[in-house]
Order: sequence, then structure tokens, then C-alpha cells
Amino acid sequence: MVSHVVLMKPRPDLSATDRERLIAAFERAVREIPAVRTVRVGRRIVHGAGYEVRMPDVADYLVTIDFDDAAGLAAYLRHPAHEDLGARFNDSLAGALVYDFEEAELASLRR
Repeated sequence: MVSHVVLMKPRPDLSATDRERLIAAFERAVREIPAVRTVRVGRRIVHGAGYEVRMPDVADYLVTIDFDDAAGLAAYLRHPAHEDLGARFNDSLAGALVYDFEEAELASLRR
């Protein structure tokens, strides 16, 4: 499995209309792109853990999109629905980190 991991922070001045357009583009992409297997969305919580003060203020949301393999991720990234999402994404966010990960065993951390 390959996971497309997005940490994002919407612009503070993002209008409700533009926020809705971003969400609609995301919903369209995950609905129309057949390579998408699983989508998870999370909202950041702050609960007093010591590491919170050391973290950069880059993300309020997490989105993880899973694919069977790298070919599925590549198909997602090339799909027209993703192009629309990418344009909205770039216009809507104050910050983002985007990474792709291939599933591995815990023991792979030893390498």
C-alpha cells in the first residue's frame, strides 16, 4: 500500500465559499479517481503534550489517501479531478506538507 499524506493549514482569510470549493474538489477527486482505496481526514488536537511546543504551526488538518501501489498514486496525480484539486489546494492554504509513503514492517526502521 502507498499512502499520500497531506498536512495542511487553510489560509486564515479563506472565505466560506472558497473553503467549500476546496472541499468539493477533494470530494470529487476521491469519488472519481478509481485508484483511491481509502481516505482519512483528521483535525489537529492540542492537549498539552510536551512535543506540541516544539512543532511548527504548519497544519490544522491531516488527509491520508491510500492506494494499492505507486502506479495508483501516479494515476491519481495525473487525473483531471486532481488537477482541479491541486489548483484549489494551492490557492487555499497558508501552509502544507505533502509526502508519499510505502507501507513497511516496523522492523524496517532498523535499516
